[in-house]
Amino acid sequence: MKLRITTLSENTAAGSDLLAEWGLSVLVETDNANILLDTGQSISASYNADILGIDLNKIDKIVLSHGHYDHTGGLRQVLRKMNKGVEIVAHPDIWAAKYARQQNRAERYIGIPFCRQELESLGAAFNLTTEPTKITDRIMTTGEIPMVTEFEEIDPPLLVKDDGGWQPDELLDDQALIISTEAGLVVISGCAHRGIINTLYYAQQLTGIKQIHTVVGGSHLTGASEERVWQTITALRELDVQRLGLCHCTGLPAMELVSQELGDRFFFNNAGTRIDLS
Repeated sequence: MKLRITTLSENTAAGSDLLAEWGLSVLVETDNANILLDTGQSISASYNADILGIDLNKIDKIVLSHGHYDHTGGLRQVLRKMNKGVEIVAHPDIWAAKYARQQNRAERYIGIPFCRQELESLGAAFNLTTEPTKITDRIMTTGEIPMVTEFEEIDPPLLVKDDGGWQPDELLDDQALIISTEAGLVVISGCAHRGIINTLYYAQQLTGIKQIHTVVGGSHLTGASEERVWQTITALRELDVQRLGLCHCTGLPAMELVSQELGDRFFFNNAGTRIDLS
């Protein structure tokens, strides 16, 4: 199976003609399916696709890693560019009223910035499920990710608002994309709010494949303690991950430490980065 992974949107860009924007969007192209994981914060994914010569109309499915604005805010523009009906695989909680609370500040809405009806009018057909979803014989979503490590946790300032008031957001909608290749698993995460190591363990469990070849995406180590970063590095070594392209919410301090410790296994994944595997 030929596999190309192109990052369409990220906090930084690989070239001066590409847009950088806080968020993430990754296109997966194979022989028989083209899947877009997330859509960035606003126009960057669509804009950068044009610059990179990518026709968004060829996308077969969209997967949403979770319901935060920086991963879903580009949906309107992407759907307009696609100009066709498309299935969007996601967890039901993407439509929860998601907020962030920072010290001495009012709660800030960070959920999907569109109403469902508008997106459906542009061709979105939502497939909302808590379970892992098989997209092709070799590509699947994780569905809800169990939290099994002792050192990974969800940020306490993340909340949902419901009829009972403010509740901690357990980010049950957090999920990743798993691709089975001859070289091992390729795992693409959005933010890994439920833990990048938890995500990788679950990918192994779901597929029965131990070898993890490539990991791309966010790992939500921004603001993490140095101890947690070191525990993550130790786990990545134990998992023997061959290539690691962390970005977005990983944070520059954590990425610097991971880069120093994992050497040439690490690469900085930004908008415009392309990976080819076969």
